[in-house]
Amino acid sequence: MNDYSDGLLPQNDTHRKIIHIDMDAFYAAVEIRDHPELKNKAVVIGQDPRNNNGHGVVATCNYVARQFGVHSAMASAKALRLVPQEKLKFLNPDFAKYRQVSLAIHQMMAELTDTIQSIALDEAYLDVSQNKLGATSSVQLAIDLQARIRKEVGLNCSFGATYNKFLAKMGSEYSKPLGRTVILPSEAKSFLARQKIANFHGIGPKTQARLAELGVYTGGDLQKMHVRQLIDQFNRAGYMMAAHANGIDLSRVVPDNERNRKSIGIERTYEPCVYDEQVALTNIRNYALDLSEKLQNREFFANTIVLKIRNNDFETVTKRHKLDHATNASTEIYEAARALFDPLATQFLNVGIRLLGVTATDFSEADFENITLDLFTD
Repeated sequence: MNDYSDGLLPQNDTHRKIIHIDMDAFYAAVEIRDHPELKNKAVVIGQDPRNNNGHGVVATCNYVARQFGVHSAMASAKALRLVPQEKLKFLNPDFAKYRQVSLAIHQMMAELTDTIQSIALDEAYLDVSQNKLGATSSVQLAIDLQARIRKEVGLNCSFGATYNKFLAKMGSEYSKPLGRTVILPSEAKSFLARQKIANFHGIGPKTQARLAELGVYTGGDLQKMHVRQLIDQFNRAGYMMAAHANGIDLSRVVPDNERNRKSIGIERTYEPCVYDEQVALTNIRNYALDLSEKLQNREFFANTIVLKIRNNDFETVTKRHKLDHATNASTEIYEAARALFDPLATQFLNVGIRLLGVTATDFSEADFENITLDLFTD
């Protein structure tokens, strides 16, 4: 611990064995696996704007597309401008297929431990401190799992193996694709000191800008900040920054069967405010894609969609729509949210939209009777 903690940070726990698995460009990789002729193409998962009145959002893309500057949540029309036409291939997402691949991968994880926290179809934490194989090396477990996924599913993943969730996620992102990052307790602070602040999960562009004003650009700079100063500047977020910069994260891996949520929502505050209807609709469409993925990952179907909107005068309206049937499809979530948005659009856009959010709630679980049971181990 540095001299700037003033006793405010907790005692670190370095005894756990945590692995973070992150599939490499998952949706695009599944499509390229099934269509090898796309291997050298810039594959973008999302609606082709040429067939959709110029609309659409990039759900994800392969590494070829990323070399041209394409990234998730980008407007598809911009991707169209960045990539040469002969190199570019748009594909609509096939979440049913991605979900089945994800289930196969999760089955492999479940053979190692029951303590699995899924973050998305392509990402999960595993606590292998006590594992089903009786293995003492979390690194070897991660290497074996990575190799098995590649052999049996035909896809690459990256992993971070260390003693807490924050470091494990940072590790899996450190050397993609097909990355292997091991962070020992004795190396954690020096590893973090070398990282740019933008690589710290949970520190967004606005906070990065504020930190830059304080002369903080790297984890090492953050380690030199007094915890009290960070708390004064950023409240609870400042405390978390200080803890993470010192390699401390005491949050546990919460097994999926313990994470009983009544709703899943996404909302964002805009500065400057949004005045363009197409920008608002693009964000709603992006939220729908994200919510669909989260619902499918948890085998949930939403019966109700909620729209939350706030204008520049801080007038806030929340509207709910009960669906005719439960769904986890992004198109249906989007259409329900848009139906709630349309009557409010003119009123709120004239003043400027400061906040926009979409929530899925009133869940039903999937009916597993029609799903092949050998996909599951528990």
